[in-house]
Amino acid sequence: MISTLLSQLNGPDGDSTPRLAYGADYNPEQWPREVWEEDVRLMRAAGVNLVSVGIFSWARIQPAQDEWDFGWLDEVMDLLHAGGIGVDLATATASPPPWLTTAHPEILPVTASGETVWPGARQHWRPTSPVFREHALRLVRTMAERYKGHPALVAWHVSNELGCHNIYDFSDDAAHAFRDWLRARYGTLDALNHAWGTAFWSQRYSDWQQILPPRLAASHPNPTQQLDFKRFSSDALKDHLRAERDLLREITPDVPVTTNFMVMGGTKGMNYPDWAEEIDFVSNDHYVHPGPQDRDELSFSANLTSGIAGGRPWFLMEHSTSAVNWQPVNVAKRPGDLARDSLLHVAHGADAVCFFQWRQSAAGAEKYHSAMVPHAGADSDLFRAVAALGATLSTLAPVAGSEREPARVGIVYDWESWWASEQDSHPTSLLDYRQEALDWYSALLALGIRADLITTRADLSRHQVLIAPVLHLVPADLAKELTRYAEQGGHLITTYFSAVVDENDHVWLGGYPGALRDLLGLRIEEFGPLLAGDTVELDDATTGSLWTDRITVTDPQTQILAHYRTGVHAGHPAVTRRATGGGSAAYVSTRLGVEGLTALLPRLLGPAGVESELPEEIRGLVEPTVRRGPDSRFLFLVNRTDDTVPVTGLPGEVLVGTTTAADGTLTLGPRDVAVLRQPVG
Repeated sequence: MISTLLSQLNGPDGDSTPRLAYGADYNPEQWPREVWEEDVRLMRAAGVNLVSVGIFSWARIQPAQDEWDFGWLDEVMDLLHAGGIGVDLATATASPPPWLTTAHPEILPVTASGETVWPGARQHWRPTSPVFREHALRLVRTMAERYKGHPALVAWHVSNELGCHNIYDFSDDAAHAFRDWLRARYGTLDALNHAWGTAFWSQRYSDWQQILPPRLAASHPNPTQQLDFKRFSSDALKDHLRAERDLLREITPDVPVTTNFMVMGGTKGMNYPDWAEEIDFVSNDHYVHPGPQDRDELSFSANLTSGIAGGRPWFLMEHSTSAVNWQPVNVAKRPGDLARDSLLHVAHGADAVCFFQWRQSAAGAEKYHSAMVPHAGADSDLFRAVAALGATLSTLAPVAGSEREPARVGIVYDWESWWASEQDSHPTSLLDYRQEALDWYSALLALGIRADLITTRADLSRHQVLIAPVLHLVPADLAKELTRYAEQGGHLITTYFSAVVDENDHVWLGGYPGALRDLLGLRIEEFGPLLAGDTVELDDATTGSLWTDRITVTDPQTQILAHYRTGVHAGHPAVTRRATGGGSAAYVSTRLGVEGLTALLPRLLGPAGVESELPEEIRGLVEPTVRRGPDSRFLFLVNRTDDTVPVTGLPGEVLVGTTTAADGTLTLGPRDVAVLRQPVG
């Protein structure tokens, strides 16, 4: 579907060869009519060929229940088409209008403590409200019927950032839908009582009507109830996505449907690997969070989006040209950051680079959020950088449609382990699932080694090494799959607090890590979390924090790679590896951080023979990523530093980058990106 969509984004010469999409959210309703034609002119000057329209336009499109105003949107669609710009048309259901919430306050979400979430911002609707669903689908049907033949329409954009602000609703509507979801999952109350362990704290249910969402309670709510409510809440939004999608497919079967995910930071309530199966192509929004691993996190999120998309191309639907407006301190991007951030997403599979938004708002909550056309106007360094990126993306047209080339190393990222490992009443509240996975990823980048972020739905056998940090929730089938993977020649690496519980959040008994205890050849009787700020030293000169385990080796095949040198477990194993079949299974029992993992990884990767594909002198300085088409391999080289990095010894045609004519050296300036096209075969 993406290749067909991209072929509709014709260049200035009318060429229909697929090209990378470039654009932004476009909100013409915020501006007077005389600005619109200027917008189209500037879009063409910047190389824009795709915009998302109508995202927050419900109140403008439908001013009252039985009143519609499409004249302005008709004119915008016609102007964009005349300018050669395709439209990703939103269904406008993200934010209900005041007339709807006034007439039907029962659509408003309710917090765990019983407070109503009132209008005044956005996403003030219950995913399980039948009243909201009725009005939303009426809007969707009306829009689809009106624009089903419009030549500007190239894709449908369901809602916007589903679940960003309303993932967890504890209303009576949610309670009713939660009970229905539980009936479908468990069938009987006996099965539910077993799964939830309701013998504890006298929680046994004798009627479905007794079950509620995990509202504010006197102490820790039932942990499996919490986990199931997370599953249900993700499914409830997915059901809304399906409802809009099905209506759009009925009326416009040839127009692809997407919705924008938020694979970034701490956004974890939506099970995106599960949602990805419901749309025609994956789209993602990403914003940089300033910090020591900010661009590693960007790479991590883009890589994970590719994993969610199954390695197929996807769309970057939103990111920022410069500062955002919602962080405590909103720092502007440095020269070069706009291009590097954008091209790093392309390197990891994005076939579209889009921003929020086209023209920076003069009013409203996001007026200080950067845009392609800033408050300063087109005569600005920012707009010149936007136009330069448009030219670069035009040069990279041959990349469009190519897929990510699989790496030898896969990092397993599992949503349910993320949910379960960070719940309350655990050994420590300091555990950060995403940070642990990011640390392993950063360590691999520091070694110049490519890795793929994958989910447990992926074909694990495609990777010679699997790193599964804090894989806390391991059902029996997954335990068997991981065991088979290692026995058939794969090399598994896992960590503390992994394989501890099953899908019902019940502990695997007999000692930790229960589900993988035999594969790892070790046994742990009791966890050893560390207080904030406490550390332990290992005899390989690395330092651990957060967690320690007192490991007892149970198999003579288990090799001890490092011992604790200090702490209560001094002299005991800290890092182990057990050979099995043609592969191995390793265990890291403490948080080593990026520096410690960078030191440890060469020994863990050694049995698989994995090392960097880059020349030694640039390893760690440059991030390599590869996309592969039928005839060409595209090697992206991203400068991770603020210094100039010379690159030699890598063959290929330079599509993007600066070479020295005398010796052919490729020069990567600070925060620069180069792209080499290499023949396949």
